[in-house]
Amino acid sequence: MLPKIPFVAISVLLVAQMSLPVFAKNLTATVVSVGDGDTIRVRTGNKTVTVRLACIDAPEMKQSPWGQQSSARLKQLLPVGQGITLRTIETDKYKRLVAEVFVENRSVNVSMVQEGQAVVYRQYLKGCSESKDSLLQGENTAKQQRLAFWSQANPVMPWDFRHRARVLTL
Repeated sequence: MLPKIPFVAISVLLVAQMSLPVFAKNLTATVVSVGDGDTIRVRTGNKTVTVRLACIDAPEMKQSPWGQQSSARLKQLLPVGQGITLRTIETDKYKRLVAEVFVENRSVNVSMVQEGQAVVYRQYLKGCSESKDSLLQGENTAKQQRLAFWSQANPVMPWDFRHRARVLTL
């Protein structure tokens, strides 16, 4: 007869492991389209899914001209048909796959921030532990060099812009 304590301990560990979210799963995909500066559609396997670039926030399309410039730059970095690797983090409340996007081992998320085309979304930075430092350093450099979004005298963060837009429509 098996001792009860090890069986209970194993059962608890198995249940705990099953309840943990799955993070950092790598997928290969092909770019189908770019929605804006932080959202793309990709084909992976036999599915087409929407991907939200993790840990960054691009200007909204109505934040003219910054949103359009950010979207145009992402289209240059991720043309239709481009093969990519996704380091998945989670699925968000809109059912989008939240992921870091890589082309030949280079993070597109980090590139967008370094070029001033997106800002670090600090609220969600914990999901990008491997690239956190690069994201923060990239944003700091883009700010200092007043690149793209940071060339404005008083930039409105994308999350503040969305919040103001929601308040105005209420």
